[in-house]
Amino acid sequence: MNSYQELSKVLKALSDPKRLEIIDMLSCGELCACDIQEHFDITQPTLSHDLKVLYDANLLNTRSEGKWKYYSLNVEYLDKYQIQLSKLFLEKKNCICKK
Repeated sequence: MNSYQELSKVLKALSDPKRLEIIDMLSCGELCACDIQEHFDITQPTLSHDLKVLYDANLLNTRSEGKWKYYSLNVEYLDKYQIQLSKLFLEKKNCICKK
């Protein structure tokens, strides 16, 4: 991951307080969509939209078990994202500010 577009997509996905709360909930481990929905006063389509935004930004993994869908954090991607984001705030040899 090294593009501004990709970083922007993640930041946009995380810009919603509800989505941040979902990420926080999933930091404790995998959850069924139904368990996530119980925590909020929202409809299923609204939750599905928020989960899709997070999934499309590569922040979530998903798996199906019967009629249930389970979500977990994409820890590998999040690790890469954190490194990339921290590099954005540091001066480096090939920094854009030196061009």
